[in-house]
Amino acid sequence: MAFTISPGFDVAGVALTRFLELQVQVDPSTSQTATLNCVISYEGEGADSEHIDLSPDRNLLTRVALYVLRCHDQHQFPAKTVIHIKNDIPLGRGLGSSGAAVVAGVILGNEVGKLGLTKDRMLDFCLMIERHPDNVAAALYGGFVGTYLSELDPEDMARKEIPLSEVLPSPAGGIDTGLKPPIPPQGLGSYMRFPWSSAIKAVVIIPDFEVITAKARNVLPAQYSRADVVFNMQRIAILTHALGQSPPDPELIYSGMQDAIHQPYRKELIPGLTEILQSVKPKTHPGLLGICLSGAGPTILALATDNFEHIAQEIIMKFAEANVRCQWSLLEPARDGATVTK
Repeated sequence: MAFTISPGFDVAGVALTRFLELQVQVDPSTSQTATLNCVISYEGEGADSEHIDLSPDRNLLTRVALYVLRCHDQHQFPAKTVIHIKNDIPLGRGLGSSGAAVVAGVILGNEVGKLGLTKDRMLDFCLMIERHPDNVAAALYGGFVGTYLSELDPEDMARKEIPLSEVLPSPAGGIDTGLKPPIPPQGLGSYMRFPWSSAIKAVVIIPDFEVITAKARNVLPAQYSRADVVFNMQRIAILTHALGQSPPDPELIYSGMQDAIHQPYRKELIPGLTEILQSVKPKTHPGLLGICLSGAGPTILALATDNFEHIAQEIIMKFAEANVRCQWSLLEPARDGATVTK
């Protein structure tokens, strides 16, 4: 899974050790027949919810794979493709579940289609579906990454912004949608990995409710003051280096994880957020380095070197005061990113 580290809104992401795993078989001897030659099964987070559609023409992951395949003149999966999805990433919690599905879908298309795409080219395909490069680059490459979308010629810039209904196969845009999809321009986005101290762990507190990403984005202003933009730029410039120092500097990292771009506007969507961010500090919670909202929320991310359970329980208690139940995990950066084992 991947999260946006707060002052790096839409810019910097970190991959963590909870995974989306695909088990794929292409077995022509099986007697199964199915839509687009594909049968899907699922286990894990959200298995009992309405979020998971196991039809290959509606499931996000397989539709992304079909997009990649159709860009290479392959219009369905190889005969008798069987996909089992094991998902450990909570849905709708600001932990990059949709970005992980997009990355997995691109890799799935590359593998079953025997396309031989490089990771850099796979990033182009990911960015045609998921416009926020921080999450997909972190999931694809692993570790702590900074990203941007490239400035391209006007024609490619227009294609970059086309709606998903014109990129992904039907049913989103009608029966012919996706038969000849737009091919991503080369170099749609770029990334760079930053160092991350081995002493730093991620205490991830996951509330028992969802925040829809679209709703979390709708509360953000269309324009920002120069002061707020500079505030975030100053902090992300320091934070990309501070998180790689050994030993980590708590005051530098805590200050570097402050944000003026998205957290102040999302407090109404997340009960207890303001109190948590203002009261949990390195001076009062030894071992803590910094704290922020993970992505669109509602998950809280606390970076720490020690006292992990104490920090987690303090945040859980603050949420409980707002009548919100939580679970928590202690995670580390997933440094390898997306991998394929055959």
